[in-house]
Amino acid sequence: MSASEQRGPLQAARQARLLEALQRDGVLRVSDLTETLGSSAVTIRRDIAQLAAEGLVRRVHGGVTLPGSSEAPASRALGMLVPSLDYYWPHVAQGAEEAARELDMRVVLRGSSYETENDRPQLARLLDQQLDALIVAPRMDAPTAQATIEWLAGTGLPVVLLERTAAAGPHHALLESVVTDHALGAAMAVRHLASLGHRKVGLVLNENSPTGPHVHRGWLEAVADCGLDPATVDVRVPDARLPESAAALDAVLDQALSGGTSALLVHADAEAIALVQRCEERHLTIPGDLSVIAYDDEVAGMFSPPLTAVRPPRRSIGRAAVRLVADRLADPDRPTHRVVISPALRIRGSSAPPAGS
Repeated sequence: MSASEQRGPLQAARQARLLEALQRDGVLRVSDLTETLGSSAVTIRRDIAQLAAEGLVRRVHGGVTLPGSSEAPASRALGMLVPSLDYYWPHVAQGAEEAARELDMRVVLRGSSYETENDRPQLARLLDQQLDALIVAPRMDAPTAQATIEWLAGTGLPVVLLERTAAAGPHHALLESVVTDHALGAAMAVRHLASLGHRKVGLVLNENSPTGPHVHRGWLEAVADCGLDPATVDVRVPDARLPESAAALDAVLDQALSGGTSALLVHADAEAIALVQRCEERHLTIPGDLSVIAYDDEVAGMFSPPLTAVRPPRRSIGRAAVRLVADRLADPDRPTHRVVISPALRIRGSSAPPAGS
């Protein structure tokens, strides 16, 4: 069955009108077509994607033209929505912008919030920028998360998820994604501490971090693989900026000291630094009394003592996402790609053999 035969009558009629409008006007913006055809921008983009895949139209920046048109192709515009513009994600965005420049593309960056219950309004406003693709780190723990994923899959645009994985549609088809292997990063930290002679390596996680479950999984697996004592610290704490943080970190230290835990992996940097400062106030030395490894390495290396840390490949994540988009635009029928990138362990002054070893 041909592609035209697979179309419904309304879709076929709408796409025929779209082609007629292009024959008349040469090049049209998506906004022009929504008025001409009386359909939503998402529907028009889906039509354009299908017609472009069949070689019947050619996408240009902000719109569409016929394959033989003299309209010069402009640089592709990639919409990018991340949860924060002041921690972790600026480096991801920087990598994306570097790769986009190399590929003659441009990034339209927007910031959301970890407190946002629904990313759809931000994404809808982003689509008004006449984009060719979307690179998104959506909120996955919100009640609206799956509806957002389904909406993204139905935009008719290439979509790449950042540090997230998700499936959409009746067959649960996976969306393209680029993620850090956070479980591997946690395991690297545990193995480093085990190699120094630590037998009880605890874990402290920011209670609101979407990365936490992956770090926890890697920590659990590495503790078991290394034959370490599992009777150790395994807690989640409030954000270091909150007033209740100090009491929670004191409870962590009390548990570690009373139970013989000699090393801690702490996610994220802010919580690790706050923990070390609590140690100083209690006259505990780092790494003499307690070894500490931070997870994220945003500012861990600038602290005193410089903290051993796991560093996710933030710029590489952004670069890989743009290249996935470029490959999808060049070959719309290619199989779905999911890229997993390894983090790195930066060994500094906060990890050492346990006292008395």
